[in-house]
Amino acid sequence: MRPLPTLLTLSLAAAFGGFAATGLHSLLDNPAQAATPALASTLPAAASLPASVAGQPLPSLAPMLERSMPAVVSINTKQVVRVRNPFFDDPVFRRLFPQVPAERINESLGSGVIIDAAKGYVLTNHHVIDNADDVQVTLADGRSFTAEFLGSDADTDVALIRIPAENLTAIALANSDQLKVGDFVVAIGNPFGFSQTVTSGIVSAVGRSGIRGLGYQNFIQTDASINPGNSGGALVNLSGQLVGINTASFNPQGSMAGNIGLGLAIPANLARNVVDQLLAHGEVIRGTLGVETQNLSPQLAQALALDEARGALITRVLPGSGAAAAGLQPGDVVLSANGQRIANASALHNIEGLQAVGSTLSLEIRRDGKPLSLRATLHEQLRQLDGAALDPRLTGARFVELPEATRQAGLAGVLVTEVARGSRAETSGLARGDVLLASSAGEFNDLAGLRASFDKRPPQLVLRILRGNRRGDLVMR
Repeated sequence: MRPLPTLLTLSLAAAFGGFAATGLHSLLDNPAQAATPALASTLPAAASLPASVAGQPLPSLAPMLERSMPAVVSINTKQVVRVRNPFFDDPVFRRLFPQVPAERINESLGSGVIIDAAKGYVLTNHHVIDNADDVQVTLADGRSFTAEFLGSDADTDVALIRIPAENLTAIALANSDQLKVGDFVVAIGNPFGFSQTVTSGIVSAVGRSGIRGLGYQNFIQTDASINPGNSGGALVNLSGQLVGINTASFNPQGSMAGNIGLGLAIPANLARNVVDQLLAHGEVIRGTLGVETQNLSPQLAQALALDEARGALITRVLPGSGAAAAGLQPGDVVLSANGQRIANASALHNIEGLQAVGSTLSLEIRRDGKPLSLRATLHEQLRQLDGAALDPRLTGARFVELPEATRQAGLAGVLVTEVARGSRAETSGLARGDVLLASSAGEFNDLAGLRASFDKRPPQLVLRILRGNRRGDLVMR
């Protein structure tokens, strides 16, 4: 008969436990209940903001946006692309299947900013309107116009178009050099086709560079959301002034994966300079020091008595250049330019490309391990070369600089932009679109270096080229 006392004991223990728990709950719950009225009188309701702080109403972006948003437009582009199909070359196939299209139309969306209401000037990104056959601009009020292309600069990703419209609203350009990390900014654009979308954030960094594949770089970095379709849109300060042109967002999984708070914008001052040159010359004319450089290895840094492997090592100073006039020499290491830290050869090249012809660079260098300060005036950058001016065996070829995005991706050399039919260059196998990497005439990184390497013409001229993804050598005859 032992189970009965055991059951009775367990029942009494459970009853006592329940009584003790109830009493303890009442004891602990009473102070919270007593404090609730006092807290409720001092704290706002959850998920809401007070109407005022220290007697002042909370600020709103709405008045500023009412002035700024009408200046931001939607840009729709169309490009006719020929469909590559070997059957289209067969007249029998075309006769049997005439309904099969030989072309298709690619469409894309972007944004733009009206910067001159009287003249209808719209600022946008080069990549938004690149190779477009038709550009339609839709205003905030719903009006739509066909845009006229005025000019663009692929290396800074800036383009200028014009629309024949009246009663436009323009945004004033601010001095973007005055931006500081922590300043509030607002992005306006058309991400994924959602027109007149506004996002806000702060300036996360200024002078951002070193991003592969994006041309000359001096970006404003912001955590305001920038997504596909925002390209070419406005980045404004709290006064509604344009501080930047939204151009890209960084996401390791690709831009279509969404924004992760790493947006990039072209500074307004850089965009203004590009627009002024496009209107004056139809193109951007850049300055250059006239040097060839390379990165430093730890071994080179030690041999040059440097504390770290940082800077741009000068390997050649071109005759008649601004660098030669300033006294720069092979073996000098450039550590800063105009107060900006130079991490490697690409950083110096990037700063050069952002300067105008005739501007001056203040350089801090190391020569034989000792610090030295020099000032160099930039000369005009060479923009194209005719092959015949270099060597008769290159007659018919024309060379230009590589796109800066390609150069930033790590490729050095020059681009073959034209080869005349029946010329000596074509006969030897050179083709339009080839990238000239090296030659038996000497080493070079750009057009100026290529020209300098042909001071003495080699008995046999061999070119190392890149065609598509394949490298090879051509013997020029």
